[in-house]
Amino acid sequence: MLKIFLFTLSFLILLSCRRKHTPERTLPETSVTSNVIIPKKSDSVVVRKKVYKPTKKDIIPNVIVVNEKAARRSVDGRLYYDLLGHRYWKNYKDGKYYLFNQKMYDNPAFKPPVK
Repeated sequence: MLKIFLFTLSFLILLSCRRKHTPERTLPETSVTSNVIIPKKSDSVVVRKKVYKPTKKDIIPNVIVVNEKAARRSVDGRLYYDLLGHRYWKNYKDGKYYLFNQKMYDNPAFKPPVK
């Protein structure tokens, strides 16, 4: 009796393992409206969003306001702040930090006041 039970059990296990079924990916029906694809069915489909890549103008401001404690001091005594790989120098007249350009060398507003 035990031999028949073991034989039946092993036979059922072999049959059940043979019938593995993995469902295939179904493609959704799509409709195009103003260059945007709107999926009607998304049961197993990954919907990818369009990646927004900002331009240089979008992410790099020309003027920023920084706390004095966060700014660093250069060798000649001027304050600066680094943001996104760009250096901003402090204008001592209005207290704002401006993106570096060549005109800052001669401008007295970017030189620290004499103590």
